[in-house]
Amino acid sequence: MSDKHQKLSSRRAFLAGSAALIASPALAQTSSNVNSEATTQTERDLTETVRRNISSFRTLDWRPYFDNTRNGAVLVDIDSRAVHFWSEDQSVYKLYPSSVPLTEDLTRRGRTSVVQKVVGPSWRPTPSMLQRNPEWPEFIGPGPDNPLGTHALYLSWTYYRIHGTHDTRKIGRRSSNGCIGLYNEHIAELFSMTKVGTQVLLI
Repeated sequence: MSDKHQKLSSRRAFLAGSAALIASPALAQTSSNVNSEATTQTERDLTETVRRNISSFRTLDWRPYFDNTRNGAVLVDIDSRAVHFWSEDQSVYKLYPSSVPLTEDLTRRGRTSVVQKVVGPSWRPTPSMLQRNPEWPEFIGPGPDNPLGTHALYLSWTYYRIHGTHDTRKIGRRSSNGCIGLYNEHIAELFSMTKVGTQVLLI
């Protein structure tokens, strides 16, 4: 076998092995190194990303999460970074990728509801945000620099929102200070289907 052919075969084997790892998180989990201290951050991130992408776009039924769909129902799955919506008559089901809070300390789970809907929201950082980031502005009006994007659904919990974002790199990541972010085109669609009183569950 020539050196050129051997190198080509080795490259193909490497690419095939990498593709198998990406395609099957189960294979990555069976590796003896997965639970060892020697596992690299890159391997953990890859497995997490694959697992998240697979689960994020898995359709769900509303029944395990809600008693009914009165006023519509929104399920925010923080682990899979996905937002699910069911209309009141259950004729519409939507699934959106989302950004989620950076840490567990910033994460809140439980039942709430939409209490206000705002097009072109303004933004004020919370006192705790300003404490952590004193260089941040105290107010940003509507527009391309606004962290809440084009639309916002205000929840009954103080400071918590489901909103858009102009920074599309945040979607699918742990990137927020507590809120749930969607692409602007997705929040606009969700905004049009929800109402004040729509049920929201964060899990």
